[in-house]
Amino acid sequence: MNDATLTAAQRALPTPDRVCAAPAWEQVEFISDLHLRPEDPSTASAWLHYLEHGRFDALFILGDLFELWFGDDMLQRPSATPDSALLQRSVAALAAASARAPIYLMHGNRDFLLGGAFAETSGVRLIADPCVFEYAGQRLLLSHGDAWCLEDRSYQSFRQMVRAPDWQRGFLARPLAEREALARMARHTSESQRSVGTGTGSGSASATGTAHTANASQAASADYADLDAATVCDWLHATACQTLIHGHTHRPGLHDLGLGLQRLVLSDWCGLSQPPRREVLRLDRLGQFSRLSPEQATAQTPAVPPPAAHLAAAQAAAAPLPRPAA
Repeated sequence: MNDATLTAAQRALPTPDRVCAAPAWEQVEFISDLHLRPEDPSTASAWLHYLEHGRFDALFILGDLFELWFGDDMLQRPSATPDSALLQRSVAALAAASARAPIYLMHGNRDFLLGGAFAETSGVRLIADPCVFEYAGQRLLLSHGDAWCLEDRSYQSFRQMVRAPDWQRGFLARPLAEREALARMARHTSESQRSVGTGTGSGSASATGTAHTANASQAASADYADLDAATVCDWLHATACQTLIHGHTHRPGLHDLGLGLQRLVLSDWCGLSQPPRREVLRLDRLGQFSRLSPEQATAQTPAVPPPAAHLAAAQAAAAPLPRPAA
């Protein structure tokens, strides 16, 4: 694709980050929206087990690993509280896993203040949003997705404000305890707005996170604005990619955008929902996508066939996904 074929909007897009796969990689995996927090211990447990036993050659975490992040100095707090204990265990697990295989981390709308100290301690490699990933003969566009939910205008204004370097420097200059208090206040406000149906799910408290209950977590996926299709297509054309992989909306699926373009939406992880939601998207070196549970993704041997009543659901969960037409 040459510059003459691009629209004015496409030419105005910034240059994305870029990751090229190593020749030896057999399979890479994508996850997002774990929203790690002590209130959801089953998700934390599944996450730690997945990191310890993962069979990926590279892992991409596409945003919102943590439900709440208000500065890398959180790493310096003693692990006496549940929040700090989970953080310390997660960082240690990331460091061990990243010593075996590269782990790439993208900011989400709840943990965009993750910085260099966190990356150095955990061993992850921070990547910009969006990012082009070249693997298995494909160019894939990776994003958290929140920047392209254009119908949520109030959130987009908020996002522009809090992503500004001056705003972040001012916020991080506040004492840690004050930042935590502001985070929890915003969390409470967001939950109150959602409970009466006035929030979109992507609003101001997304900077700090929301303490989900089971019902609120299920409702949140319906509240998030979806990605603007024209913007997604502009980015795919401008980067010579056919597939976008993103999270944020908590609505896993495959969307045909026409003209050989598609977007794959990752699942969030929530042990408070019924049934619990946890999913890994795997891409092998043949270019084949599969959606797996964390248990399937970490299995050393083929799983025992499930009972007949659950066979169809299990097959659908692990079914290969089609590639777009060349």
